[in-house]
Order: sequence, then C-alpha cells, then structure tokens
Amino acid sequence: MSRGRGRFERFVARRYLRGTGRRTSVFGVFRAFGRFLRRPWQPLAGAGSVDEKDSRLVAFISSLAVGGVAVGVMALIVVIGVLNGLQESLRDRILSGGPHAHVMELDNGFQMDDWETVLDRVRQDEDVIAASPFAFNKVILTQEGDRYNESVVLRGIPNDPQGMRIAGLMEHLIIGEPPFGPTESGNPGIVVGRGLAQKMGLYQGKVIVAASTRDATLSAAGLSAALRRFEVTGIFQTGLYQYDDELAMAPLAETQSLFGLGESVTGIEFDVNDPWDATEVSARLEEALGWPYRVEGWQELNRSLFSALRLEKLGMAVVLILIVLVASFNIVSTLVMMVADRTREIGILRSMGVTARGVGKVFTNMGLFIGVVGTTLGAGLGALLAWALTRYEFITLPSDVYFIDRLPISLAPLDVTLIVLGSLLISYLATIYPARKAAALAPVDAIRHE
Repeated sequence: MSRGRGRFERFVARRYLRGTGRRTSVFGVFRAFGRFLRRPWQPLAGAGSVDEKDSRLVAFISSLAVGGVAVGVMALIVVIGVLNGLQESLRDRILSGGPHAHVMELDNGFQMDDWETVLDRVRQDEDVIAASPFAFNKVILTQEGDRYNESVVLRGIPNDPQGMRIAGLMEHLIIGEPPFGPTESGNPGIVVGRGLAQKMGLYQGKVIVAASTRDATLSAAGLSAALRRFEVTGIFQTGLYQYDDELAMAPLAETQSLFGLGESVTGIEFDVNDPWDATEVSARLEEALGWPYRVEGWQELNRSLFSALRLEKLGMAVVLILIVLVASFNIVSTLVMMVADRTREIGILRSMGVTARGVGKVFTNMGLFIGVVGTTLGAGLGALLAWALTRYEFITLPSDVYFIDRLPISLAPLDVTLIVLGSLLISYLATIYPARKAAALAPVDAIRHE
C-alpha cells in the first residue's frame, strides 16, 4: 500500500511540473525556458487557454530553478577542480625542483662544519633514499663589460648523480649535458634557469661573473666582494617561476670557495621514499641529531603557501555554495506559487482520501525532482568542462605572473560526491516550508478557494 501511495504522489508531482498539458517529462520542464530564450519578451506567447498559460508559466519558472541549481553545481565543481589542480601542480613542481627535506645548523651562521657526520646519520634512516651536502647564498650575476646585473640564489650541489637527482637538475635540464662538463674558457660551469637566461641574454658558452657579499670587506675604496667567473654550460626549466627566474646551480666546491665556506657547507638535503612522509622523517631525524640542528620537510618549508591555497579553496567553496542556496530560493518560490495555484486541487485530493502527509510528499517530490535534475545536469556539465580544459588547454596563463603556464584541473571523487550530496540536501531543505504549507490546508477551505 505504501509503495502504491509513493507512486501516486510521484505521479501527481510530475503532472504538476509538466511543461504542457500533453507531455510529462524532464524535457517538458525546459520547453518554456527554450521558448524564453527564443522570445524573452513574450515567454508565454502562443498559449491558448488560461490553464495552458499557467502550465507554461510553471514550467518556465521550474526551468529557472533547475538552471540555477545546475549553474551553481557546475561552477562549484569546476572551481574546486581548478584549486585542486593548482595545489597538486604546485606540489609536484616543488618536489621535482628541490629536495624533500633539509638539515640546517642554527647557531653557526647557517654554516655546517661537521657535515660528514650529519650526512652519515641522515643516510642511516631507513626512509631516506638519497642525501648530499649543499651550499647556497644570494649572489649578483653580471656579464663582463655589461652594467646590467641580477640578484639570484646560487646553489652549490655535488657534481655526482645523487646530488643532481636531489636537486632535480637532470630531470629539468633542457640545454647542456652533462651540466657541469668541460668548458672552453677553463672556468667552472654554471647552470641557470630559462627565465634568468632570457632576462640576461645568456646562452651556452657565455662567461659571467658572480659576486658574493657573504665575506665582503669595507675599506676606503668601498665594498669589496668575492668574485668568481663561470661559464654557462646548461639551462634548466622547471615551470616554477621562482626557480626558473631566480636560481642558478654550480659545483659545490666552487660555491664553497665563492662563499668563503672553506670545507664547510650550508646544510644537508635528502629525499625520502614517500614525499608525504617527509614531515615524519624530519621530526625523527631532528630528535636523533639534537640541538642545534633543524630538519624541515617540504610541507613545512611551504606551509604558508599551501595554507593560502587551502584558505582560498574554502573561501571559494563558501561563495559558490551560496549560489546553490540562492538557487534553492527559486525552488521555494516555485513550490509556494504552485501551492497557491493548486489550492483547489489540493482540497479535492484531500476530500478523496489523500492524507496531509501525502500532499506534503507531492511537493517534496517536486522540489527533489528539480534538485536532482539540476544537480545531475550541473555535475555533467562541470565534468565535461573540466575534461575540455584538461584535454585542450584553451586557457593559458602568463608564466611571468603565475608559477604555471596553463590552467590545471583535478577532480577528486570525494569533492564531487560532497558537492552532489550537498546540492541534493539543500534542494530537500528548500521543500520543507512549501510542503508543510500545502499539507496544512483544510479540505473544505481549499475547495472553496478562488
């Protein structure tokens, strides 16, 4: 009996939502909207009787409610996908362009003297797959006879496969192999980012001068900085603006000499089996090494950046959920109008034995129908648009402004599921007031309604 009642309530709901007096389908809901797009100044043109005009008006308003839900769900899916893609793209580029974690000595001016002992201890950890010393500092690069210069970060790495692997150099090298190979000028080799090479007009074989102020001396003649000549032996490109425009790499021994480190280094950098375990491994090594060593993973080093991305994702989600909420008000207004328009019919249904709860379910089914159709349509269009953006990449970004040159999309199944369930929940909540209003009508008063 309850199953039959449910079918009856769904049948009445479809009849109330139909677009014309002849068809009852999802397409009927959109027929009035299609006529509105063709003739927006006369959406009900061509209607015959008053009942047919009312039916078309209901279908037209229902189509607006469906369209509002669809647009909200589509926008939410696409924007959340873009923010996920940005976060994943940034993470991948950070991991491919640098180590998973590094060890620094805090109370020695960022200079590690006993680095061999620290390196051995790091390599003993079961999760560490590669570790090597490094040196870095800011230098001023210029060409001989040229007044133009750039302040960049010079990073010294060992001239061996393990050091280059941790630095991600071989993976992103686009010109020059091996990176620090023999040079025609006899000067040590240096590898620069593509953006830096373009700004300074550098190319393979070009000799440049690096000036370090780490151990600069001040005299009557001015500030005297340590100078070192390098020959450009390679160019790399990571796709990350901060690396390609502001980073250069050279052999560790040459940077130690330039920075006045002697046999010391700046720190130890290492990679782990799973990049997501970098924080746990870092905490374990920091406890084992003790003071004054500080071990930081890539998540901690970029905490502020990823926190900003998560906050932006949350903010955009809240804004777009408000769009779905606005669409839910269209559902409320549509159902309230239908209750007022079908008051006499509601009274007839009640006099025929339909309970108040059954009348309420009729309007609940109407609201859920609008929500399901709008959510399904929006999810489909959102997934289609996300696929198109990923497949054809017709939206490009200026790489000198952003850290990427295209708009990445990454749809997480959990996010899509939560968006769909949230939209359906909001649609259901929007039916509560109209359904109660319809169920509260007394049969006699409803039949007498004019």
